[in-house]
Amino acid sequence: MLHSPNCAVCHGSAGRGDGPVVELLRRAPPDLTQLSRRNGGVFPIDSVYQTIEGGSVAAHGTREMPIWGRDSRIQGAEYYRDVPYDPEIYVRTRLLWLVEYLSRLQQR
Repeated sequence: MLHSPNCAVCHGSAGRGDGPVVELLRRAPPDLTQLSRRNGGVFPIDSVYQTIEGGSVAAHGTREMPIWGRDSRIQGAEYYRDVPYDPEIYVRTRLLWLVEYLSRLQQR
């Protein structure tokens, strides 16, 4: 079961791309349980991280998937408003946790 409600809305509770808003999207979200299979049996850690982080969005186009790295930076700034913290470490930790979780969803 997908741990993040942000992901489950599009990717479904099991990560198979069958979330409740799929019909509203222009493109169906990928089945997150098949990432390794589609990459020759190797989980594509960097590609998954970059997709979730969203910093490499092409300048000439848009993407339907939200830019979760930006959202995590905003959430961290709101939460740690009065406490010194490193926003890059905060975001990287959150995203790497999610990447690791997705690696465990892979169908063998």
